[in-house]
Amino acid sequence: MVLYPEDILRLILSMTLGGLIGTERELRDKAAGLRTMMFISAGSTVFTILSIRMAGGSGADPTRIAAQIVSGIGFLGAGVILRERGEIHGLTTAAAIWLVAALGMAVGGGQALFATLTTVIILLALLGFPALERLMGQLRQVRTYQVTAPASLDKYSSLCDQFGQHHLHIQSSRRSRKGNNMICIWTASGQMKDHEAITREFFEDTEIQDFEV
Repeated sequence: MVLYPEDILRLILSMTLGGLIGTERELRDKAAGLRTMMFISAGSTVFTILSIRMAGGSGADPTRIAAQIVSGIGFLGAGVILRERGEIHGLTTAAAIWLVAALGMAVGGGQALFATLTTVIILLALLGFPALERLMGQLRQVRTYQVTAPASLDKYSSLCDQFGQHHLHIQSSRRSRKGNNMICIWTASGQMKDHEAITREFFEDTEIQDFEV
């Protein structure tokens, strides 16, 4: 057995880069944190190094083992994606897992500088984009409204008109009747201030028996 010092250095660098991204995820209390990202990056590096070493001078394809990382890492990414109340959570963490695996492969393949620069760019994006997302959220949000009110076509039309009055675009709507009441559900997009305005009106409407947003 031959122990190559450069392989140990690659493993240490890989765990460091994965740990940096994992720390950011850990601070945001995400499913895949520090240890997970370190292990994913280290595993990708080890598989890549083994793939290259085992191929050696035999003429075999040196990417044969490493290529399976790309497909195999998808199982980990799928495990952190959740659907809750019509919203999907965990996509950023799943993408981060995919990127960390790629960084590990890059380090294992001897592209240490490229992997390091990529890590810096990823961290800048992870740290800077939340502020941009909050700004975009103020400019445009999508919310789902569920209203229970007395069954009346006039009342339904009045509720629909309120969205237009507040410059909210109705993306989808459906309604059903239960006894003397109707249950109306709208998905609407618009600025946060307009959502807040119509929410206040719905809360203050004495004819509305139940309201959820």
